[in-house]
Amino acid sequence: MTKLRIALVIGTTRATRFADIPADWLLDQLKDHPDLAVEKVDLRDFNLPLFDEPASNLWMPSSDPAAVAWQKKIGEFDGYIFTVAEYNRSIPGALKNAMDQAYNEWNKKPMSAIAYGGTGAARALEHLRNISVELQMVPARNAVHIAAGDFFKVHPGMGGSGNMADIEENLKGSVKAMADDLVWWGKATKAARG
Repeated sequence: MTKLRIALVIGTTRATRFADIPADWLLDQLKDHPDLAVEKVDLRDFNLPLFDEPASNLWMPSSDPAAVAWQKKIGEFDGYIFTVAEYNRSIPGALKNAMDQAYNEWNKKPMSAIAYGGTGAARALEHLRNISVELQMVPARNAVHIAAGDFFKVHPGMGGSGNMADIEENLKGSVKAMADDLVWWGKATKAARG
C-alpha cells in the first residue's frame, strides 16, 4: 500500500509565530515513517480572504480563486495534522477561516494536532476537534501537546532556546501514539472512501 498523504497545516499566519519550530521538528520526526508521507502546508502561502461565499462548497462551488486553490490543495491529502496555538482559549482566527473555506475536501479523513501554549493548547484543540466533527473528519484521540515548562523552555519569544531537542524526549511517546492513530484511521477511512 502506498503511504498515506498527511498535510501538516501551519495554523497561524502571524509574523512572530512559534509554529514553524514544532512543525519542522515534527516533520523531521515523521520523515522516515513507513506509512505516512507528511507535507507542510502553510496558510501564509494561500492568502485566503475572510470567508465571504454565498454558502459552503458543500452546497455550491466557491467563486474566490484563493479558496478554490486552497480546496484543491487540501483535497490532495488522506489526513491532517494541525499546528495549533491557543489564542484566548480557542484556535487562531486564520485557521478557523481556512477550515471554513473548504468542506468536501476535509470529509471522512482523520485529523490530529501538535498543540502548544501554557496548557498545551488543550482548550483550543477541543474546539478544533468540534469543528472537525462538523467538517466530517475523524478526530484522533492522541495529539502532541507542548505545555507549561516545556513550552517556555523552547519558545524564543518567552526566553526559550528555540530548540525542540531540549524537550523531545518528553514528546516522542505522543508523536508515536498520534502517528499510530493517523495510520489506523487513515487506512480505514481511505478504504471506506474507495
